[in-house]
Amino acid sequence: MPALAAEPDRVAVRALATLTLFTVLAGQFWRNLLGWWGFGTIVILVAIAAGVALIRLRPGWAWRSFPTSLVVFLGLATVSILWSFYPLASLAGVAAQWVTALGGVFLAACLSWAELLRALGAALRWVLGLSLLFELIVAVVVRHPVLPFWVDYGSEKVPQAFYWSRALLLHGGPIEGIVASRNLLGFFALLAVIVFAVQLAAGTVKRGWGIGWLVFALVMMVLTRSATVTVAAIAVAVAFLFAVWARRRGEAGRRPVYLVAAASVVAVIGGVTLAAPWLLSLFGKSEDLTGRLDIWSSVIRLAGERPVFGWGWVSYWAPWTEPFKGLAVRKGVEYLQAHDAWLDVWLQLGVVGVVAFAALALSTLWRAWFLAVDRPVALVTLSDPPRLRSTTGYRHLPHPASSLLPLLLMVALLAQSLAESRLLIEYGWLLLVLFAVATKRQQRTMADLP
Repeated sequence: MPALAAEPDRVAVRALATLTLFTVLAGQFWRNLLGWWGFGTIVILVAIAAGVALIRLRPGWAWRSFPTSLVVFLGLATVSILWSFYPLASLAGVAAQWVTALGGVFLAACLSWAELLRALGAALRWVLGLSLLFELIVAVVVRHPVLPFWVDYGSEKVPQAFYWSRALLLHGGPIEGIVASRNLLGFFALLAVIVFAVQLAAGTVKRGWGIGWLVFALVMMVLTRSATVTVAAIAVAVAFLFAVWARRRGEAGRRPVYLVAAASVVAVIGGVTLAAPWLLSLFGKSEDLTGRLDIWSSVIRLAGERPVFGWGWVSYWAPWTEPFKGLAVRKGVEYLQAHDAWLDVWLQLGVVGVVAFAALALSTLWRAWFLAVDRPVALVTLSDPPRLRSTTGYRHLPHPASSLLPLLLMVALLAQSLAESRLLIEYGWLLLVLFAVATKRQQRTMADLP
């Protein structure tokens, strides 16, 4: 293994990791503040820095530790340019996919679990803290809704979805924060609740500081009033309970855990089906799920025209080209996603793509589950101080709570994927790649232990 990097280099890597995570979480902040050109410049600079870090640190790497399902999915998306209905848009979409994946590989290869937890916590604190500050300024100083910079909406009435903030903080919300979306801000608050709770349990932050930020994240989640986030939070809580139960049962006694989990899934599906009207009313949703049913119907019809290999990968929809032009328009707003990651994959890469994506997402979840319940050892990276390295190159995770992080975040991402396509872009894709690579290396580490 190459010599460990000097401490100044470690500080730079940790700072780059935080900036990378903040950029993929708050991409809309950069776009609203600096426009697409400014955002693109930041992305390119961060990607170059991540590539340089990978080359400079030269983390120990074995191709057999790289998830096959990730290679297959990225390869399929890249090759789809050949049959794409919109090859130039596909070229841009594939490039964005690879650049974001590079960020995920950088985080997985160059950070220890402790550093990853620290970087995630820092990035989420910046997102939530700046969001509250932004909403306070808009509500107290500006006192009227604010639109993104660098965009001319003309003199016509602007749809509510176009506003950066609607100045509703003093009215109890919902608030959009710097990310310009209550669903996104609420989801980031949920991720923060998970990360801050793990940090508290692992003892990596001062207790008062950690509790304060945890309460703050919970308040921010409530202020967004997001039904999608509420459902995701319930899924995370259930996954946590089952993981703790499985830990206590041990390897030999987990059959009841899996039987109850399977029965719970069936019961939940049945209950949601029967109580759908009441649940929609409870969450303040219309019967068409805020237009999602119409979008899903349009996507399913279009995907049915090219069901096997799809129309070609594009990531964000390209509204200037067919068949996306006017495909999902509601109340004057043209949406650039299917609001369901699985339908989006079917539309763009067909059934073959859905199989490849399912293999990637579910295998990552599977490995995250056993990392959480078995508490195995983790591979030492170049980020670890010399005193933590053993002659075998392995060490135990710093705290059992840390091993829950990939599972809980993956459950949140997969729950969100049923109502949003964010798992395919920006923070969703980066975190999926990060945990796919990290858990695969973890699995290989265990297999190589004597």
